[in-house]
Amino acid sequence: MKVINLAIVMVAVLVLSSCNQQGFTKKGLKTEKDTISYALGVDIANKLKVNFGDVDESLFLKGVHDGMDTTNVLIDSKKIGAKLRTYFQKRQVEMRENQQAAALKKAEKEFGEVKKAGEKFLEENKSKKGVKVTKSGLQYIVLKEGKGDSPKATSRVKVNYKGTLIDGTEFDSSKKPVEFAANRVIKGWTEGLQLMKVGSKYKFFIPQDLGYGAFPRKGGVIKPFSALIFEVELVAISKK
Repeated sequence: MKVINLAIVMVAVLVLSSCNQQGFTKKGLKTEKDTISYALGVDIANKLKVNFGDVDESLFLKGVHDGMDTTNVLIDSKKIGAKLRTYFQKRQVEMRENQQAAALKKAEKEFGEVKKAGEKFLEENKSKKGVKVTKSGLQYIVLKEGKGDSPKATSRVKVNYKGTLIDGTEFDSSKKPVEFAANRVIKGWTEGLQLMKVGSKYKFFIPQDLGYGAFPRKGGVIKPFSALIFEVELVAISKK
């Protein structure tokens, strides 16, 4: 949200001050100037309603007149810009949080069964032979143990991998070794890679909250709240 610029505020000053104190001086739009003046007034009003619908008109107008006079301003003019930026930044955060909460609620309603299925699968899977479970809930099986170093979260790694849903549907495969930063992937991967040594091959069972959660890539095979399975071979740790 950008703070309304000075030019817009100045137009608002003229339009609102005129309406508030003197009433309309013209009854029609007879000239281009009349039309543009009126259009600017409507445009400013629309912007105020969108950007700050609950504006206190009397205080707004007082601020306009005090700002024009500059001798009776209630707020230090040097601090006004910062106050406005802080306020609208806070509103942006609140709007994003509200939108995310609404999207999460919608996803939980539509894909609650997917979440339950994943939880049931992981609950049954953790008691199977060879399955280890970390404090975060990540489950894994060591298919092959390597003898090299283990990466850190900040390391760049080269891996082979295959990803499937809990029903066996394959949604991704590296085909050949790929390289990326260990902390630029889903949480389950970041944690799991640090358990491995170069040359290892692990099978990870990743809870939805360590995967893509409620917001996987749109249009993909992975549904919101899906538990995921990855077979990962750690080929190398990059020295870059």
